[in-house]
Amino acid sequence: MASYYGIMVVEDKTRVKDYLNKTKLKYLDYVINPYVGCPNKCLYCYAAYMSSFSKHSEEWGEFIDIKHTNKKINTFKIKNKKVMISTVTDPYNSYEKKYKITRMIMEQLVKSEALITIVTKSKLVLRDIDLLKKMKKVEVAVSISLLDENLKKKIEPNSSSIKERLETLKVLKQNGIRTIVFISPIIPEITDFKRIIEATKDFTDEYWFDKLNLRSSFKTKMFRFIREEYPLYKTIYEDIYNKKNSKYFDEISDEVVKYCEKNKISYKNFYAGT
Repeated sequence: MASYYGIMVVEDKTRVKDYLNKTKLKYLDYVINPYVGCPNKCLYCYAAYMSSFSKHSEEWGEFIDIKHTNKKINTFKIKNKKVMISTVTDPYNSYEKKYKITRMIMEQLVKSEALITIVTKSKLVLRDIDLLKKMKKVEVAVSISLLDENLKKKIEPNSSSIKERLETLKVLKQNGIRTIVFISPIIPEITDFKRIIEATKDFTDEYWFDKLNLRSSFKTKMFRFIREEYPLYKTIYEDIYNKKNSKYFDEISDEVVKYCEKNKISYKNFYAGT
């Protein structure tokens, strides 16, 4: 057991057959998740449902399993395929400094012909810039949902600061790495996607968008946060997530498309299928 930002995190090791997993996710062929669990402890984390598939009694964000396997990644199998690292954990979470599972995976992928997409909130990705520069087809998507540092500490308490993420994007771009800002999730009434674009447009190649999905325990936590911090938005959240009214995100989706196309911004709007 280790302490991370004052939170006790249970560390465990687990054996897996393969790091590479086939996926049905749109735009992807395979995913690699080097860890089970994520100490970032984001309030809205959709991956919290993974707790029910683990052997842990701890809440999501309070345990991490370090994956191990003797099987090497079959790079021939993923030739010309799309591979994402990762979908239900941050591959550069704080424990990566100690275990280096993601780096070991990246070393196996250096000469691969796959398109490798890394998704992270962490500045630690810069540690592996030597490997990224050797890869034929790689892109790094840095998740940013807001620009306010104080708010980030409340919603994404254990992740890199917004300032660090912006600097990470700049350094990646300076080193010839394709950069993406993943504006995900779009948090109703809190995320200002236009401000994020304006703050990052000089060092970002593409923008991805996805909405805030809420279910199970993290829906309860997010609703509590809204009631306590933004009570004026309570009715809006109830309308979206309890009454299942799609109008809010339909309008945001239209706005995203219009803004990006007007300003000639390359984008993928995942929740609208564009």
